[in-house]
Amino acid sequence: MNIHLTGKLEKFVRARVESGDYNNASEVMRDAVRLLIAADEERALKLKRLRKGIAEGRKAIAQGRMTTFRTEAEIDAFFRTL
Repeated sequence: MNIHLTGKLEKFVRARVESGDYNNASEVMRDAVRLLIAADEERALKLKRLRKGIAEGRKAIAQGRMTTFRTEAEIDAFFRTL
């Protein structure tokens, strides 16, 4: 597999190798891909939790378990009770 990087990214990879943190550019790229995978997994988990929360909220609304606020003062008063 060949990877082409912009000048800025290539400079970054070279700097990481020169710093001694990595032995070569392949190690930098493997670490970068691992971090991207971890970020994607975290994003997917957050989306799953958000969707679950939305579903729970819709269910609560359908069951009449909600509070309606008409003014900002009502919202402020509610949060002061938490």
